[in-house]
Amino acid sequence: MRSTRETTIIRTSAIGILANLVLAAFKAFVGLATGSIAVILDAVNNLSDAMSSVTTIIGTRLAGKAPDKKHPFGYGRIEYLSATIVAVIVLYSGITSAVESVKKIFHPEAATYTDISLLIIAVAVLVKLLLGTYVQHQGKKVNSDSLVASGADAKFDAILSLSVFVCALLSRFTGLSLEAYVGVLIAAMIIKSGIEMTGKTTSEMLGERASSELSKGIKAVLEENDRVRGAYDLVLNNYGPDQYIASVHIEVPDTMTACEIDSLSLELSRKVYQKCHVVLSAIGIYASNTADPASKAMREAVEALAKGLEGVLQIHGFHLNAKEKQVKFDIVVDYAVKDKEALVSHMQELCRKKWPDYSFQVNQDFDISD
Repeated sequence: MRSTRETTIIRTSAIGILANLVLAAFKAFVGLATGSIAVILDAVNNLSDAMSSVTTIIGTRLAGKAPDKKHPFGYGRIEYLSATIVAVIVLYSGITSAVESVKKIFHPEAATYTDISLLIIAVAVLVKLLLGTYVQHQGKKVNSDSLVASGADAKFDAILSLSVFVCALLSRFTGLSLEAYVGVLIAAMIIKSGIEMTGKTTSEMLGERASSELSKGIKAVLEENDRVRGAYDLVLNNYGPDQYIASVHIEVPDTMTACEIDSLSLELSRKVYQKCHVVLSAIGIYASNTADPASKAMREAVEALAKGLEGVLQIHGFHLNAKEKQVKFDIVVDYAVKDKEALVSHMQELCRKKWPDYSFQVNQDFDISD
């Protein structure tokens, strides 16, 4: 059975295909009848939008395939590939449009508009604007980059079609021919949109930082439990839109047994999935001192030292072994710090000077999530 998200994407894309094919047909008829390069290129742009929607549907159907032995995390990332193909289509459309428009600047041909052709262009502007608003809204609703990109592109097209309409009015009533120049403008906007779409999808395929809202939401769910004294090192691996598998460290009292920790881990994993729709595949443990009152005072002093160092964002996983006089903790280092190892060593040296009778194990962590 198809998911609601998949159904919404396919239905919205199908509406986009139908609308763009109708618009392309009417604009092509007007463009050929009037001899307007701007209208013809506008029709080509609508045709490329229809092709983009077809690609979106294919990508969504493939992404919805169930996980198998070869791809145990599913096929969700195919949506990023389909979004890239859409961007390439848009780019190709823009470049070819630019070439044809420049040719018409050097070899101009006068366009002849009728009242009917002007009416068709005006209606096309309105339809494209409504279509773009609808598609973009549906894309944001189901978190589909392909739909959001298609909707944004449709809104750009509406603005460009409006410029074609104004150009047609000028040609009809003043004899001033600006079609080729408007064609260049259309091409430039299409190319710009294609470049932006390519950059966004490439960034997502490389692996972007998870949204602050999602990461903070997961940590809030974990810290709702009174046995969890902190949640850290949250790593979110993305396998397609809204498909995350995560791991995290939690700080718990050092008096908890293995059975209690096992029970707690199962409870936390269930709640995170219910509230955040994220699979929590692994939960690491930091043991928090409960019996040694000196631990709290030392931890606060270590945190004070860390706050004085530029580039240290947080310390966590603090544990004091008073008997062996050993201390360990992790520090989260800002990506802006060039020599991270030197910063960690400096922090370790500060601790050794302040507590010369203790040995310190300071581990470097990265600012992976909020």
